[in-house]
Amino acid sequence: MPLFKKSEINEYQVKKSILDAEQVLIKEAASFDEEGYDIFLSHSYRDAKMILKIKRIIEDMGFSIYVDWIDDPQLDRTNVKPDTADLIRNRIDSSRCLIYVTTENSVDSKWMPWELGYADGAKGGLAAVLPVSESLISTETYIGLEFLGLYCYVTKNTIMGTQKSTLWVKKDNKTYVMFEDWLEGKLPFRRKETANRFLL
Repeated sequence: MPLFKKSEINEYQVKKSILDAEQVLIKEAASFDEEGYDIFLSHSYRDAKMILKIKRIIEDMGFSIYVDWIDDPQLDRTNVKPDTADLIRNRIDSSRCLIYVTTENSVDSKWMPWELGYADGAKGGLAAVLPVSESLISTETYIGLEFLGLYCYVTKNTIMGTQKSTLWVKKDNKTYVMFEDWLEGKLPFRRKETANRFLL
């Protein structure tokens, strides 16, 4: 189950025209489901182009995603007020989980650690890290630095016996669970290794 690679994300073709970004933003903002989202995507705004592609990749797997600058374009990042924090709390509360996209830029974010901490408490532990690998070599392992190492991490892979790609939540290479099951409260569990394959 490989990590998300930056090179693959950059190659992903967004199905909606980026040339008409304003229409995409208007349509996305109008599509807020009052019942909420599957995922609150915590990220650095400096990664906006890549985040849009990650959003589309995951939406193509069938999950709904909240991204603040798409779904709430009225937020002013230069003038943070209590109302801003209240809205972010509300969006986290109305999402089933939080995924923290870690990149070179995320280390400078002031909001991301706050969002992760709030979600960890509010969502009963349904918070995970999505590491974006800079490496061109496919890797499956992620070792989070400092507090990020406390969390499970998200990878992508196909479901055995199908062509369907989905998300997986991993504690390590042998301890994982399908994302859908994790959303329902199932924890990653250790797989038995047999002939270079992991069995349930």
